[in-house]
Amino acid sequence: MEGSSSARKGNLTGSARKLSDNAADWHNLTLKWERLNDEGSTVATKIVNLRLAKEPPKESDLMLEDGVSLDSGEKSRDNSSQELEEECYKLQDIVNKMDHIVSKMEKMVSSENGICELETFQYGVKGRPAPLFQTWSTPQFAEVSSKLCDSYKQELALKHTILQELAHTANADLSMVYLSAWLYQPYIDDKGKLLLESLLMETGHRPL
Repeated sequence: MEGSSSARKGNLTGSARKLSDNAADWHNLTLKWERLNDEGSTVATKIVNLRLAKEPPKESDLMLEDGVSLDSGEKSRDNSSQELEEECYKLQDIVNKMDHIVSKMEKMVSSENGICELETFQYGVKGRPAPLFQTWSTPQFAEVSSKLCDSYKQELALKHTILQELAHTANADLSMVYLSAWLYQPYIDDKGKLLLESLLMETGHRPL
């Protein structure tokens, strides 16, 4: 991420530099997550269409836009099964990449907790006498990172559930619920996005 205070960032050292780098990493990781979420939504939609196409046609089964047309031929069903398996592997790969992102987030939380412990050792329980950036105390950085990480961990758990269930669900309505949950990410809300923006502003990556 290119912050507005790149010149100032070059002068940062020690804990301030680490917290600034972490803030930029938070920004970059959330952008990567959103790209993966968009890719996963496309793949998940294909999985639902392929899965519903394998069922006998029913008036109650609602196909998505660009849905796969039903074909009773064995060859068509075999091709559909192979394509379904391929799309499931794609979604698995996306979730694996999301696992990796959350793992990096957890390491940032751990490093910031370590900075807090170091400052407690150096300055006592009252902490650093002056803030490293604008107004936040060092524990506030760890608290925000922890809240952000928790929301992505919960969202990741939901992704795993959707991954496990999606290809085995023949009910159209339930499939739509899974797709909606994947796309709209209930655990990553506006409050979390505001926390991230506040973090970027505090560290100078966003103009005040």
